[in-house]
Amino acid sequence: MSSSSDLVSGRVAGPLSSAQPRLDHLGIAVHSLGESIPFYRQLGLQLSGCEEIPHEHVRVAMFQVGESRIELLEPTAADSAVGRFLARRGPGLHHVALRVTGLEALRDRLVKGEVRLVGGKIQKGAGGHRYLFVHPESAGGVLLELVEAK
Repeated sequence: MSSSSDLVSGRVAGPLSSAQPRLDHLGIAVHSLGESIPFYRQLGLQLSGCEEIPHEHVRVAMFQVGESRIELLEPTAADSAVGRFLARRGPGLHHVALRVTGLEALRDRLVKGEVRLVGGKIQKGAGGHRYLFVHPESAGGVLLELVEAK
């Protein structure tokens, strides 16, 4: 286990890849896209697209916010990950997504470092990007999505 002084001084392994990760999007669980989208439009955000991700049992709506995005997540099945999240916690922040490069190498590095992943398999998501999730137990209580552009 590294101490906080090791982390601050840089004595712990450096960046995950040569390109620094950046915030890709914030995923927000909602009961209904139809009821949620108007609020984000009132903020002046442009809806950049809606899409269904069948293997995740979710419909998503994306809003561009500078270089990042807000992703609204509506479950299409009550027993989906987002459906269970809504049943337990209600609407709100579901995950934080970082854009990374070299997703396979990063996954291997995380597994070697005993980081807990959700499933561990790289999936294809909205817009064709590739992703995997880091379990909240390994990410300070936050579900962390690692996203790589297609």
